[in-house]
Amino acid sequence: MNNKLRKKLHKIIAAAVLFVAAMFLGQWSYVQAAMFVTAYLLTGAEIIAKAWRGMKSAQIFDENFLMAVATFGAWGLGEYSEAVAVMLFFQIGEFFQSYAVNKSRASIASLMNIRPDYARIRRGTKWQEVSPEEAKVGDIILIRPGEKIPLDAVVVKGTSTINTSALTGEAMPSDVSVGSEIISGCVNISGLLEAKVSSPYGESTVAKILNLVENASSRKAVMENFITRFARYYTPVVVLAAAVLAFLPPLIWPEERLVDWGYRAMTFLVISCPCALVISIPLSFFGGLGAASKNGVLVKGSNYLEALSMAKYVAFDKTGTLTEGVFHVEKIVPQKWLDSSKLLEYAAYGEAYSHHPIGESIRKAYAKELDLTRLDQAEEVAGLGLKVKLDGQDILIGNDKFMRQNGITAEINESFGTAVLVAVDGKYAGYLLIADKLKTGVTEAIKMLRACGVDKMVMLSGDRPAEVARIAKQAGVDEAYGALLPADKVAKVEELKTSVTGSGRLLFVGDGVNDAPVLALADVGVAMGGIGSDAAIEAADVVIMNDDLRKLPQAMMIARKTIVIARENIVFALGVKLLVLGLGAFGLASIWAAVFADVGVSVIAILNAMRASSCRHDARGAIG
Repeated sequence: MNNKLRKKLHKIIAAAVLFVAAMFLGQWSYVQAAMFVTAYLLTGAEIIAKAWRGMKSAQIFDENFLMAVATFGAWGLGEYSEAVAVMLFFQIGEFFQSYAVNKSRASIASLMNIRPDYARIRRGTKWQEVSPEEAKVGDIILIRPGEKIPLDAVVVKGTSTINTSALTGEAMPSDVSVGSEIISGCVNISGLLEAKVSSPYGESTVAKILNLVENASSRKAVMENFITRFARYYTPVVVLAAAVLAFLPPLIWPEERLVDWGYRAMTFLVISCPCALVISIPLSFFGGLGAASKNGVLVKGSNYLEALSMAKYVAFDKTGTLTEGVFHVEKIVPQKWLDSSKLLEYAAYGEAYSHHPIGESIRKAYAKELDLTRLDQAEEVAGLGLKVKLDGQDILIGNDKFMRQNGITAEINESFGTAVLVAVDGKYAGYLLIADKLKTGVTEAIKMLRACGVDKMVMLSGDRPAEVARIAKQAGVDEAYGALLPADKVAKVEELKTSVTGSGRLLFVGDGVNDAPVLALADVGVAMGGIGSDAAIEAADVVIMNDDLRKLPQAMMIARKTIVIARENIVFALGVKLLVLGLGAFGLASIWAAVFADVGVSVIAILNAMRASSCRHDARGAIG
């Protein structure tokens, strides 16, 4: 909780204590009056100040003005406790709404953690750390293992493996050597690299992504607060009606007393106070936010909860969202003279010293402890494969190019994944197919989304089109697009947004830094929080904390139930309010009716709003 909210909470608590203490005093006294006045000023001074500023700027008729006028009316009628209670309840509602948003939404500025801190540039015979903005095209930079690549460049010395997942969203690292292009924002995994800068920082890949995030954020429309919109029309109408009620009858009928009609007008204003709406609507959404949190989904504001309830299109990233983003041995295909277990053993020992994710996946599939004494030697050929001697046998493990260089021919017919080929003593032994796989519950989540009324589901990925098509078919999405860079994803999401009809909304679900621009651009950006990058989580409007995609349709159903409760409160509060306003205008409603129309309706609306916090979603799609 930030300092501003903390101070507001302290004021509310102090005012509430004074209000309750004053009510217990019972008989009127100067002490009680002082308590009421102090409590009112603690909660109402800010509202009155806002109303005054609104009057000076010619934006008079908002909820602050109405709250000020209504509570002044209560003071004028001698209903001091009512004046304090109305302002106190108003501030509680405002606090809940502010807390819900500020608690969960951090600044977009935290996305800047993908920006490299420095570039290590060669100056003469020494390396100097400078800001990436200071680097020029043609400068030689040094990137050590584990460091971010600060600028787009071309490798001039060294070999390594690059983790590109931050920008492409793909878990498969890429091998680089002299002449390879490397892009900023990626991470150097293994080797020491020297590279020549090919573009200034302002035109680098990471700078462009940050720019995309900022522009996408500026295009996201923030839903205007309902009470503010409502008060624009409601406030001037009731204020004008109260003025007419106070002065018109005595002008028409001279025998009528101005004081009597003035009393009715003040009662009318007290009745007109939209306290029930001011409290119950934010509480309804706050309850819905809490219910979603209990179900493992963090929604960063009531406007996103409402948008979530209207989702008609959903676009997904692939790796880490629909798939696990971790490599597995999908298939073992040995030659006829060798069995699968022996081929896996050869491959595991061949990758014994490898830190590459593919090697780790093979060792994990082998699931036995490696006896490294069986290995006589191991040699890595950058970007191609490895040579080892196991129990006196020469083992080659690598790609097709590596096999051809060693005079070995292999036939592979696979439309997806990465084939790791194995040869023993110069003879082709078979291959292991390494691939990502669909996450648990994805197909069920897709079915649940369709049951929730989602009309179209699309997958957007930077992976190969064939692999994207395979995963899309398994998941059951309607369309799939592969080989997309971050800017391509932004263009595709913009295209999808224009095709959503009516009041429908577009959701995008992703998990990587490369997804941050589209997460910010979509009507609702949903991040996979458990494994998602910090940038994606900060840019998103909704975060699925345990990475279970089935939580998304659950959150959508909770959002819809919350909207229903909020609408019930609006209809109930306005219905009773208008009825009692009519009675008050004819002198048929006493101050007690005014209290019911204000405080009583508020209590009932609050109790109804509390139902939102108990919303829960079961596996069958029912709301309880």
